[in-house]
Amino acid sequence: MDIRELSVPHSYEVTPKQFPDDRGVFLEWYRFDKLAEVVGHPLNLAQANTSVSKKGTVRGIHFADIAPSQAKYVTATYGAVLDFVIDIRVGSPTFGQWDSVLLDDKERKAIYIAEGLGHAFVALTENATVSYLVSAPFNAPREHGINPLDNEIALDYPAAAGELLLSPKDTDAPGLSEAAASGLLPTWEEALAFYAELNNGGGN
Repeated sequence: MDIRELSVPHSYEVTPKQFPDDRGVFLEWYRFDKLAEVVGHPLNLAQANTSVSKKGTVRGIHFADIAPSQAKYVTATYGAVLDFVIDIRVGSPTFGQWDSVLLDDKERKAIYIAEGLGHAFVALTENATVSYLVSAPFNAPREHGINPLDNEIALDYPAAAGELLLSPKDTDAPGLSEAAASGLLPTWEEALAFYAELNNGGGN
């Protein structure tokens, strides 16, 4: 398993080693110990989610309040999505920037997204199936969104996605600057403090 930090701090691309034979393939798509070595603490698994999306579907940009927020470990078990991590932590040196990882059923990569970061993806195939391991249960009042078409963030959706399909909830969400001005976004300082608490054995 190879783990590489992305350009947004506290997010990682995970590439598993696959073992194919004439029956199919075997791989470890999640290893708590390997991830903890890099992140600094184990991922406390509290919930597992699966979404199935039509080609062109955009889900996100989503995030939750710190603390506890919600760390995510995401992979595509069928089809392909382009997965985005967005730095929405006010005061971060990479605030407003994003990185992406192609998640598909060929390379079978995963992405780890720490608490306080924004997350979105666009489905590149029909019935793209995405599975998430998360560190805290869903809590609707603490869940928020940023418009995934916000020009300030400017996510680069590939032509392969075709026509984009978005929910009213996501298109009605504020842009990055509006969300920051309203105090909706986490700060770099509170994120770092929470990560330090997790690294010391506390947190959620």
